Amino acid sequence: MKKDELVTKIAENTDLSKSDVNKVLASLTNVVAEALKANDEVALPGLGKFQVKERAARTGRNPHTGETIKIAAAKVPSFKVAKPLKDALK
Repeated sequence: MKKDELVTKIAENTDLSKSDVNKVLASLTNVVAEALKANDEVALPGLGKFQVKERAARTGRNPHTGETIKIAAAKVPSFKVAKPLKDALK
């Protein structure tokens, strides 16, 4: 499902216009991004939890040359799906 399809479905299920739903989705994206930048978690009951995970430094290999390279440690966003959503897919 693409964003415009999601917006249409949400607008059909609520009393919001498509432009209002777009604003809500944009705001949600910004709020989650700001929270993750601050190393906070964002939990959405029934859906899942956004969090920041630390990826350790590691050694990699350039696929073209075969040369060994060092890959720096990084913070990456992660999403853990809530149990009710997992169960809904069974």
